[in-house]
Parts: sequence; C-alpha cells; structure tokens
Amino acid sequence: MNACFTLSPRLAARLAVLLPALLLTNGAWADIYAFKDADGTLHFSNVPQDKRYALLMRTPKEAPAPADSSAPAGERSVRPAPAIDPQLRARVAGLIDDTARTLNMDAALLHAVIAVESGYNPSAVSPKGAIGLMQLMPATARRYGVADPYDPAQNIRGGAQYLRDLMSRFDNDLKLTLAAYNAGEQAVARYGNTIPPYKETLNYVPRVMSGLARNQQQP
Repeated sequence: MNACFTLSPRLAARLAVLLPALLLTNGAWADIYAFKDADGTLHFSNVPQDKRYALLMRTPKEAPAPADSSAPAGERSVRPAPAIDPQLRARVAGLIDDTARTLNMDAALLHAVIAVESGYNPSAVSPKGAIGLMQLMPATARRYGVADPYDPAQNIRGGAQYLRDLMSRFDNDLKLTLAAYNAGEQAVARYGNTIPPYKETLNYVPRVMSGLARNQQQP
C-alpha cells in the first residue's frame, strides 16, 4: 500500500517514536522517506515523488516471524559493532559528561554503552525499533519521559537513568545491569538473576565491559 502524509512538528516527533514499533507490530514493512518544508511541517511517504524526500528508515523487504509474546519488551538483538565516527563522538561527549555528573554515573560506562549500541549515531534505528544513541525502545523512552529519542540530550538522559535504575535493581552488578539493558529486566529475572543464555546478550556484555575498561584507562 502506498502512503503519503504530512504532520505538524509536534505530531511528527511523536510519530518518530512510534513508527518503528508500528511497523514491527503490523508487519507493514517498507522504506520510509521524509522531508521538512519551509513551514517546519514534516512529510512522510513510502513512495517518494518529490526530490526533497530523503530516506528516514530502511526496513527489510520481508517482515520477520512474529516475536515470542513472552519476550521482554526491552529485548533487542545486537548488530555487528557499528563504526565509530570521531566527529559524532566529539559532538556528544560534552552531553555524556554532563549527564554522568548530574546522575552521579561513570561517563566511561555511558560511552561504552553508546559505542556498542549506536556507534554514536543519534539517528540509529534498529530492526526491532530501538532508537538513537542509547537505542531506547519506545516503551523505555516513554518510561523516562523522552519525548524525542532522536534528540541526543534526551536520549542520553533516558538511557543513563535506565542504566542507573538497573544498577540499583541488580545490586550494582554491572554485568547483570548490561544484560538487562540488552535483553530486558524480566529476562535476567527469569534466569535467576544471571545473564540470559542469548547469543546476542552473551556477546553484548563483554563488548561493553571491554569498552569500559579501555575508556577508564584513557586520561
């Protein structure tokens, strides 16, 4: 089905949060294009017929099989390690440091998570609908009041708050915290507060831990 529509900036921001989840839920898989006109109105289409359209999100040609309904809402697959653009890293380094100070967290940890999650790309969208620097799922973004997960400051704050809450829940066990961030809190609980035996999670935790160790060794 072809679709083309326009939205006010406020509604467009909400759609940016919900669109990946809607596509996954309904199986309506198609590349999505967008552009902003002179009035600030955002236009979306899966059949761009205006040269101003640019690709917003690419999705597979075929929808995957429905996920197990018992899987935690936060469960996300780990993609190959994203390439890190030093310029992108430099742009958000100050935001990361500020957030770490405000929340009394280790900036090196936030850097390590962001590097693995998105490679510092604030526009990153995963096949499962996780968005932005810290790859927040829509439900997690709502939970922490992130109105625009593509906004670096909001995304970092929401992801950092989630990490901090997970650290509290799992008694400051960093490996369990990272496992929960990747696979979901309920998955960790379901396996008796151990790292779930998911290939993605077993790969994710040591990658972040390794990045953390490197970051902490830097001056």
